Amino acid sequence: MIKLIATDMDGTFLNDENQFPREFPAVFEQLKEKGIIFGAASGRQYYNLAERFGPLADDMLFIAENGSIVVYKDKEIFSNPMRPEAVKEVVEVARGIEGLHIVLCGKKAAYYENNSPEVLKEIDKYYTSRKHVTHFSEVEDDILKISLLDFQGAETHSYPSFKKFQGDLQVTVGGYVWLDIMNEGSNKGIAMQRIQERLGISPNDTMVFGDYLNDLELMEKAYYSYAMANAHDKIKEVSRFVTKWDNNESGVIETIKEAVLASK
Repeated sequence: MIKLIATDMDGTFLNDENQFPREFPAVFEQLKEKGIIFGAASGRQYYNLAERFGPLADDMLFIAENGSIVVYKDKEIFSNPMRPEAVKEVVEVARGIEGLHIVLCGKKAAYYENNSPEVLKEIDKYYTSRKHVTHFSEVEDDILKISLLDFQGAETHSYPSFKKFQGDLQVTVGGYVWLDIMNEGSNKGIAMQRIQERLGISPNDTMVFGDYLNDLELMEKAYYSYAMANAHDKIKEVSRFVTKWDNNESGVIETIKEAVLASK
């Protein structure tokens, strides 16, 4: 029996125009009536997610910043800030890579030095609470994640320079242009495990949806693991199911309707 559903956002729940599935509010209410918890598991900032879901956010679960912070019904239940020394070291390496733009993702806001139009266009998509600084030394906040914006392609261009941090830190390709670096032990899968333990929900009662490499660990924490039809091949390899519909066809909602709401 499904008790918990969590979905990635970009490329999964949202279509390519960054829009919600039209039927979501009605489906959310049906899930709520059945006592099923619905959550978003995303590399996005918590404030951005809460704003996007509006009033529905009050009853939702959020795994934000790729698992670095978890909020349920507007209350923080888990967070894992990075050590200042680790933040400094990663920033120093990032500054040495041409064309790489740094975002420090804190509990209070996301901080950035480069405010060029092309950079701001990407930051605005994912960070509602954000602040431009002349230098990161101005930042006084717990840093949950460092996001590196790489227009040349994170997986092939910048990721190799940060592989050396694996083991001490979690280095995850969050999208074509995003590379995310967090504490080791911070990912969507570990966050989901903590949630399951806290709420008394087993993997067999959990359904998850994802499309990209930062969803790999999440897929391992649910029996009902669904790769989107448009997902990265590695996500399809580790998932138990693949949706019939892609993100532009409301694949998450259509699957929930068929596999959860239509079942007796």
